[in-house]
Amino acid sequence: MTERNTNAPASLQRYAWLSIAAAITTILLKGWAWQLTGSVGLLSDAIESFVNLAGALMALWMLALAEAPADDKHPHGHGKAEYFSSAFEGFLILVAAVSIAYAALNRLFDPQPLESVSVGLVVSLAASLINLAVARVLMAVGRRHNSISLEADAHHLMTDVWTSVGVIVGVGLVWLTGWLWLDPLLALAVAINILWTGYQLVRRSADGLLDAALPAEQVAAVEALLAGYRQRGLAFHALRTRQSGARAFITLHVLVPGQWTVQQGHDLVEEIEAGIRAAVPRSHVLTHLEPIEDAGSLADLELDRS
Repeated sequence: MTERNTNAPASLQRYAWLSIAAAITTILLKGWAWQLTGSVGLLSDAIESFVNLAGALMALWMLALAEAPADDKHPHGHGKAEYFSSAFEGFLILVAAVSIAYAALNRLFDPQPLESVSVGLVVSLAASLINLAVARVLMAVGRRHNSISLEADAHHLMTDVWTSVGVIVGVGLVWLTGWLWLDPLLALAVAINILWTGYQLVRRSADGLLDAALPAEQVAAVEALLAGYRQRGLAFHALRTRQSGARAFITLHVLVPGQWTVQQGHDLVEEIEAGIRAAVPRSHVLTHLEPIEDAGSLADLELDRS
């Protein structure tokens, strides 16, 4: 039985700091835009930026914890800490959605004229461009390093960007048409949109905490690798996978001829493990060697999940 670990990547915490800086900047800009115009749509946009800040702070904390080395109490590391970050951010998004909806309903029944709209829209647009740039960076890094914390932050920022675009268009239409009801109505649409994002983040975090299997394409890559060895008369079963933050854990049983030497079996599983680690980056592979002729080797077929 052998197990190999890949080297830990460089710290991702600097990207959380980037998100924090972007959140503070956009809070100031959007807050200013709201003060200039009095638009509840722009207020909803500013409220979401506070959620961005809270989420980014949580992401920084959980990334630091996730990068901590394995210890006696946590021999598999602390990678699952990232799921707490994404779940927390999802929860904050849900809270923000309720707050935005409440403010919008109040304004819907008590419309207020908007002021200094042109300046307010320009300020809000600048904040949105900052969020867009940071979201693209976080998404690329999160996917490259399989960091759900950074991906959650990026998804949230992109939601903020689309929210801002909708708000800017809506406030512009109010300015042009004088239809004050458009402003709170658009804020309600914003609330519904970010509710969906929050739900998706919470659901994905729950999957991670419940040891969901690796994505189908990664499992298929492992199966494709094993297919080549099956053609050589070898067999495999009990292939199980799980995702833990940025790390993947893969276990399987390898069945070889009983007359093989220990060295032959060892060399084979080393080769298989190296192939799996190449197919699934940052994977920890655990193999169990069994004689293919022994009926006892098939006594644990219930471990198969295919």
